[in-house]
Formats: sequence, C-alpha cells, structure tokens
Amino acid sequence: MRIAFDHPAARRRTSDSLVLRLTVDGADGIGECAPRRYVTGETSDGVAHALRRHPMEVLFDRLVRGEPAALLAELREQGFTKTFGGPRPPADGSGNNLLCLLETAVLDLLTRRLGLPAGAAVSTALPRREVRVSQVLDLSMDVGEFLDTRGPFHFVKVKASDDLDRDVRTVAAIRDRLGPDVPVMVDANMSWTPAGAARHAERLREAGAGYVEEPLPPRSWRALRDLRRATGLRVMLDESVCTLADARQAATAEACDALNVRVAKNGGLLASARLVAFARSAGLGFQIGVQVAETGPLINAGRALALRCPDALAVEAGQSDRFFPEMIVSPPPVVDRIANTVAPVTGPGFGLRLNERAEPWAALSWTADGWRSVAPSHPAPVEESAL
Repeated sequence: MRIAFDHPAARRRTSDSLVLRLTVDGADGIGECAPRRYVTGETSDGVAHALRRHPMEVLFDRLVRGEPAALLAELREQGFTKTFGGPRPPADGSGNNLLCLLETAVLDLLTRRLGLPAGAAVSTALPRREVRVSQVLDLSMDVGEFLDTRGPFHFVKVKASDDLDRDVRTVAAIRDRLGPDVPVMVDANMSWTPAGAARHAERLREAGAGYVEEPLPPRSWRALRDLRRATGLRVMLDESVCTLADARQAATAEACDALNVRVAKNGGLLASARLVAFARSAGLGFQIGVQVAETGPLINAGRALALRCPDALAVEAGQSDRFFPEMIVSPPPVVDRIANTVAPVTGPGFGLRLNERAEPWAALSWTADGWRSVAPSHPAPVEESAL
C-alpha cells in the first residue's frame, strides 16, 4: 500500500486478499474476499486451504450444464451452498470469506453471461445515478489535514485512538468546522471496556459524535444495551454481526441502533442484501462498509449494493485509488474525489477484468485434474500487526 491505514485493532500497510477467476466456455467471473483475523477469525491461508477442499467439480458441473438465468434465480432463492454444493458454512461466520470468494466469482460469471450488472442479483430496480460516500479519519492523519484535504463531507468516521482526550478534541474540531448537519461516528474497533465505556461515550457525545461503532468486545449484548440506555449515544455494530443470527441476537437484546454491512465479512453480496433487509424490518439503520485494502471485485460488489440502498445511513467507498497506484483490475474502481461520490460501473457483471499486474500474484490453479500450486512472482504480503 502506498499509504498506511491505522486503527485500534490493526496497523495495515499491505493488502491481504484473495481473488478467484472462474472460466467457463471462454467467459470469466472474478470474485474476491478479504479475510481479517480480528473480524471473522479467518486468514488468507485458511481460506485458501478451505478452497482446496471445496468440491470444485460440482461447482463447474452446475455452471457448465445449468442455464445462467435459472442458476441465478436458484442462487438468490437457495443460497450458494444449496445451489453449487459444498459443506454447510459454520454458524459463527468463520466461513464467510470462502463463501464470499466463491459467490462473487459466480455472480460475476452468471451476470456477465446474461449481459446484466451484478447488482441485478440484489434488486431489479435501477441503481441510483450516484451515491455520496463517507470519509474516514484514521490514526495516520492529523485532523487539520483531514479537514483541509478530504472534503466535501457527507458522513465522517473517526478511528478512535488509545487517548480519549485526543478523540474528544478530534470530534470537536470536526463538529466546529462542519457544523451540526454532517453525521460523525467514532469507530472504537472493540477497544473499550465495559467499565470505561459510559465515560467515553458521554464525552464523545458532548463533543458532537452521533454514533460509536463496535465499542466493546464482540457480542457484549447486555453491556451494549446498558451503554445505549445510559448515554444516549447510538451504537453501530460491525465485528459483532457476521451472520443473520448475530443480527437477530443484537436486535433482540436491544444492543444496537445500526449495523455495518460488509460484503466479505457477511458472506457475500446476497447475504449482505439479506442483512440489509433484516435491518429494515427490525427498525435498525445500516451502513454499507468496506474492508480496508479491497482490490477490485469486492469494491464493485459493495457499490452494487450501496447504489440500490437509498436508505443507508452511510456508504464507504474505500481508498483503493490512494492505496494502490497500480491495481490488478481494469478499469480501476474510481471515486469522484471532487464530490466524494461513486457511480454505477459500466458493463455486465462487476465490470472488471484482471490485468497483467495480477498474473505475478497467481498462487493456485484448478482444472479437472485438481489443484496445482503456482509459484507467485511476488512475495506474500505480511498480515496486519496488532496494536
């Protein structure tokens, strides 16, 4: 990555993602996942190992023999495992990145063959012409520089530090510059303790924050409910909600006001769309978020969902244009940095192809004879270091 991204759970200077290309009868589908140990417990090595065990022959048999429109309809109705085979994913979400990798590649392939945008799998409604995206202040940048260079601001997320006074000053400076109308959320990334959470929340609310994201260790349902009731600061959950069952528990416990929906964390585009539908039915808000350092298909998968969710509290667009001067996909996903908006992609599927920069990273190849290892020309990236 050309620039670093720091937050309370990790310090990231390299990307760690998996990209999968499926080819059937000369047509390609490209998928991606971004495993993060501190989110779902998954790693890239673990997902790659699980992929080797997946029944690829069943997947390809269905893709070769099936009619794309029928397969897409079945995928939407039954989910990936029932449609294309494989073991039932773990209930705790620890298989979500494998599901995401496979599902996004299949969705791209099917919608390409049908001449449809991948977002049509989520909704037949036309996407919005553009969507405003939030800006994220992480620990690598000073608040003054952020305010001077990253506008216009539609929604601001502040990555919390280990210094509450600093965070309060940061929120106050943002509120002073932007006024009362731009929402400000502090993302604590699970770094608070139940004993100190109320004090943190009250001070940040007084400084101008409207939300706190994932303040406590994951699934601290009762403590989260108590925090909301005691302070009035709204809570958005991220790492606590990897599955639909998690979301139901959170809602039943009155542990949150909103959910952060991320395609890789939540098991693919269709599972993320189902999570959005649940949030609406439960009276919860939701954000369409990203994993740091997505490299291509995940970016456009998240945008496909966001462009069909006009009621989202916020939409994150990522910073791939800042992180990676040269990307492995063409055309590279873009953000209009003048207006801080994103627009629908052109072309069918996710509108991307792997370019020549992807080839040196190839690691595995599957044919009817099975898997074989491909020695990458680039060294494997170093996984994020915990702070």
